[in-house]
Amino acid sequence: MSYVNPDPDPRLSTGLEPGGGVPPGETPPAESSMPEAGPQDLLSNPAKGWAKGPMALILAVVVIFAVGLLGYALALIY
Repeated sequence: MSYVNPDPDPRLSTGLEPGGGVPPGETPPAESSMPEAGPQDLLSNPAKGWAKGPMALILAVVVIFAVGLLGYALALIY
């Protein structure tokens, strides 16, 4: 990986006085971005969403609870 200096080169920037000052009425040069900031490898990020196993387990518990609640309600009625 190579290092990129985020500061502009004063010799190549227009509108600068000797010594790096900006004369009145001039806009100073913009900051450059840092291209090496951020994740190094996009593949190292974890996958988004639920895995199939935990989701199936949660759904099974919900279905068993719903069937039990329905059975209890029907037992109270009859």
